[in-house]
Amino acid sequence: MRGLCVEDCERCPALVESRSRIVNGVGPADADVVFVGEGPGANEDERGEPFVGRSGDVLDAALGDHGLRRSDVRITNCVRCRPPENRDPTSEELANCRPYLESELEAIAPDVVVALGKVPAQHLLGRDVAVTTESGTIETVAFGDARLDVLVCVHPAATLYDRSQESTFEATIEKAATIVGAEGGQSTFGDF
Repeated sequence: MRGLCVEDCERCPALVESRSRIVNGVGPADADVVFVGEGPGANEDERGEPFVGRSGDVLDAALGDHGLRRSDVRITNCVRCRPPENRDPTSEELANCRPYLESELEAIAPDVVVALGKVPAQHLLGRDVAVTTESGTIETVAFGDARLDVLVCVHPAATLYDRSQESTFEATIEKAATIVGAEGGQSTFGDF
């Protein structure tokens, strides 16, 4: 499907030099939920798939706990090339890759987009985000011709380094599962 994959890009010299491959999103082209991370790390760059390291394990477990499988959802990143030494992507790199992300989201038109962490949340919402306090909140944003609901979520890695974030992360994944009607995604959140 058009808009889902980037075959070649030279827009960011530092990222081109750092990457071994472009890491495109994975999952169905008609997914009800899209998870957006910051950018590929070393494991992702090596395997060519987003969220395959420890953070991916946390995400996969949470999806399973709430009636979703990795194969049911789309997982992508703000930038498709690994930043050197796993640094945050620069604002210029994010801007260079934004058309690819917008095209992907517009083509899929999911019921909800889950921003995994501060960088994706700020990039998608276009404002400063206090992820730990805003996790679980939804904001509607325009992506090209589409208007999509963005759900702010702490990054799965946050649960590895700060166990107090586990319940916040789990509750947000549960909310996403409930929005898309996944079995096991029953929630006490009520109407959103």
